[in-house]
Amino acid sequence: MASTDQAKRLVRERIWDLLEQRDAVPEPGVHGHIPDFHGAVAAAERLAGLPTWQAAQVVKAVPDQAQHPVRTHALFTGKLLYMAVPRLADPLPFYLLDPETLPVPPAEAATARTAAKVARKVAVEEMRPVDVVVCGSVAVNRAGARLGKGAGYSDIEVALLCEAGLVTPRTTIVTTVHPLQVVDEPLPEEEHDFRVDLIVTPDEVIPCGPSRRPSGLLWNSLTAEKIASIPLLAARAPK
Repeated sequence: MASTDQAKRLVRERIWDLLEQRDAVPEPGVHGHIPDFHGAVAAAERLAGLPTWQAAQVVKAVPDQAQHPVRTHALFTGKLLYMAVPRLADPLPFYLLDPETLPVPPAEAATARTAAKVARKVAVEEMRPVDVVVCGSVAVNRAGARLGKGAGYSDIEVALLCEAGLVTPRTTIVTTVHPLQVVDEPLPEEEHDFRVDLIVTPDEVIPCGPSRRPSGLLWNSLTAEKIASIPLLAARAPK
């Protein structure tokens, strides 16, 4: 575990440094975050042109700034949008943004700050099956292996939705990134890590495979502190 964590950390640091050195990000300070990047709007537009996206009715997306254009497009085109409550720190762990009832324009509703004010929080049991999952990445390779910022919440969210039958083999998992975030090397992975089906950059769409996603939560991969900090997990934890 420690060696894998260290290997992941080294890759993240290298990519964060590279993005800043190449002026690929709007502002410095990306270390520790899913990086916003120049071309995020173009990547969202490229994703929006895909039949998989156009057919989707329900999208689950991360709240990071890099994916704000994707969330905006989802709402603007009438898709139901789920976003996780920060750190899943609520018994109702997801925000529901319904484009038919938004009190503000889609671009505003799609920000993490406004979503927290205008969206209804829902339990996993209230959610509809998800057609497309949009995740953020620090690094991703063409096989679909990805590294997030290291907090592990995206893996937990996907595992919860898989366990509930809301993310299935028919669900497309996609990440939007800068081309510099796409690496040609193997990336360190653990059993609980999912892979993406598609990588979308401002310049290209990269199909990945084979698909890899958990059947549900892997409790042995979660620390006692993490379980205690997430109400839904604390309530479900094996005794």
